[in-house]
Amino acid sequence: MKLSAFNFTLPSNLIASYPLDNREDARLMVVHKKTGKIEHKKFNDLIDYLQEDDTIVLNDTKVLPAKLYGSKDQTVAEIEVFLLRELESTEHLWDTLVEPARKIRVGNKLFFGNNELVAEVLDNTTSRGRTLKFLFNGTTPELYEIIERLGHMPLPTQIQRPYEQIDQERLQTIYAKPIGAVVPAASGLHFTKQLLKRLELKGVQSTYITLHITLNAIKTIEVEDLAKYKVSSEMLHIPEQTVLTVNNGLNTDRRICAIGSATATALENSVSVDGRLKTFNDWTNKVILPPYDFKICNSLVTNFHLPESFPFIIVSTFLGHELTKEAYQVAIEEKYRFFIYGDAMLII
Repeated sequence: MKLSAFNFTLPSNLIASYPLDNREDARLMVVHKKTGKIEHKKFNDLIDYLQEDDTIVLNDTKVLPAKLYGSKDQTVAEIEVFLLRELESTEHLWDTLVEPARKIRVGNKLFFGNNELVAEVLDNTTSRGRTLKFLFNGTTPELYEIIERLGHMPLPTQIQRPYEQIDQERLQTIYAKPIGAVVPAASGLHFTKQLLKRLELKGVQSTYITLHITLNAIKTIEVEDLAKYKVSSEMLHIPEQTVLTVNNGLNTDRRICAIGSATATALENSVSVDGRLKTFNDWTNKVILPPYDFKICNSLVTNFHLPESFPFIIVSTFLGHELTKEAYQVAIEEKYRFFIYGDAMLII
């Protein structure tokens, strides 16, 4: 399968620069997988397509304010550190990207805030990549508290505007808990407390996984042959309660709706030989490419993604290549909003 098969022309003005005032006011394209029927709704109409004892699976990861600005030892010039993922909590080791990379070398010490946070560069991983060790004697939660206070939310470069205060709130889902992602679970950004309550009153089960999403969700794929495509590892936790809820739904032929392409992929990472979900607590770097038969979710809520992106490939695999192309062409003609702050699609 070639990357170019997943290209399409997207007008730049359809990439949403800002969130809507009300999360659930996003548009919702409903695509019926078997018939190809396409409907145009609002996101809060999702409740009309889910029945009692159906299950939605949400990713409760919390986005880390991953951009730190500081200085290097013996200089006052500003440096930027992008925290990609925590490698080891006891030693406070992190995988990062740095700017200006040419001036940040192994052995340098980096200072943030009023020197209240200090890191040492241990290794070069890529041209911009560095492994950092925070020289911090406190606990991991205490380190995270300092990072949350000093850091800035990472606004993807595809949203061509500076970071603003609104992003601090709106790049988080309302149910975010464990911190560790650098990209939000975008499909979950449309949910409000009111919508979740209405779903609960209807008898729809809500259950959670934790997948700390990395730049896999937004970075450019640089290989034409997708068989050679690799993703960076992400930490995934699938708890016992989620396993019980999902498997009960599967055993009774109910709808299992993954909220987000990353969630759908995460669920496929831990499947038993009899096609049931298993608990999981480890790193994952699973890549799903067509053709692939999804074992766990039979429905998907997802945002509209950028051309030649990993999430778009996952959606195309789930829905089918031709129907995905047709739905996206309709979305462009109808001026749906794309990307993290954009509108949503329900595949049933």
